[in-house]
Amino acid sequence: MEAALTLDHIPTRYRAAEKRNARLGIPLKVLAGVRGVDEDLMQQIARGFMETDEVGAQLARAMRLPKGDPNRVSMADFRAAVAGGLESVPGAPAALRTFFETVEPVPDWVDWEKVERGAEVGRWLGQNAADILLQLSLIGGYRYGGPTDLLVATGGLVGDATMRRLGETEKWTVAVSRPGGLRRDGEGYALTLHVRLMHALVNEAFEPKWDVDRWGKPISQSDQAATLALFSSVLLLGSRALGVPIGREDSRAVMHTWRYIGWLMGVDEQWLVDSEREQHRMNYHTLLAQDGISEAGPQLAQAIVAAQKDLHFDRFAPLMGWYTRERLLSMLTTFLGPRSMRELGLPLRPPWAAAYVIGLNTLRYRVFGRTRRGRATLVRWGDRVQQREMRRHFGRDEAEVGKLPV
Repeated sequence: MEAALTLDHIPTRYRAAEKRNARLGIPLKVLAGVRGVDEDLMQQIARGFMETDEVGAQLARAMRLPKGDPNRVSMADFRAAVAGGLESVPGAPAALRTFFETVEPVPDWVDWEKVERGAEVGRWLGQNAADILLQLSLIGGYRYGGPTDLLVATGGLVGDATMRRLGETEKWTVAVSRPGGLRRDGEGYALTLHVRLMHALVNEAFEPKWDVDRWGKPISQSDQAATLALFSSVLLLGSRALGVPIGREDSRAVMHTWRYIGWLMGVDEQWLVDSEREQHRMNYHTLLAQDGISEAGPQLAQAIVAAQKDLHFDRFAPLMGWYTRERLLSMLTTFLGPRSMRELGLPLRPPWAAAYVIGLNTLRYRVFGRTRRGRATLVRWGDRVQQREMRRHFGRDEAEVGKLPV
């Protein structure tokens, strides 16, 4: 029988701002039909703050061994195995074999038709997906300490490279949404393994100097599960708030796609669900477990807002930079509310942007997009939006995900 979780094993962030976060989580509580706090689930989350992706951790430790050590895994070994499988690395070290023997067998529950449909929905949502992932998923997440502090500590999403860092996430989300992107030879599959290793290397490098007593492990299982939900259930929730009608089959497909992505990322299966309602329930409890805002949150949010002027626009750059910043602030005010905007140190704006987006979405999805041909047109529009967003973030540079910190 598993030993009871003791106070010594719980980071002090756990439930440190529960009343505040319960107020922020009222919409999730209503959507998920939560009647009371599930203390067993809360204990799972507390344990998860102190747990990591152990298969990834073994690989990261092997990559940090000195040259000449027979157990060392080089970056060339990893890249070769991603591209061509373990047979491309004769005499592959044990940690590399374990990693690929874990990720290559596809779980029995994976339904490829659902995976492809879920990926298509991400493209079908077009600008809505870009808006929600930036405003509600990313900046909305800066209202809680822990992962935000790690982003500052690693240099992520601050300084002159802010837009490029956001573009790296965009590159990954585009890759996993392409047809066949999550198949063994797909770019989305390869980049997901790249991101998994990146997380493991960050954990390996930062844990000795990280405040584990306060925050838990640098990139913990609970934090990874919460982040995964930002790309699935939060995306669906935010898109509906902007007037997009999302049916049950599309919802299930999106959740299924990100369930498989989470599995590839090393998120424990206890956190992976196909039901949007169940994910909202888990998100509500995860929210209760969080700390309040730290000084990292305003720093990150303000950096992103300020960096809108640095995007690479095709024309009228000064005007477009101003407009994009004002649009972002207007939608953030709508999604986060005045109190959260003040916490993040961001100026309030009238909700004009959300109002016109809802109007456009009514025409796009409820009028023009009701037929199969209309849906296909919206998917092509979403493809153009994705490419435009990458141009804006990378300019003439090659679009790529973050370099591995080896």
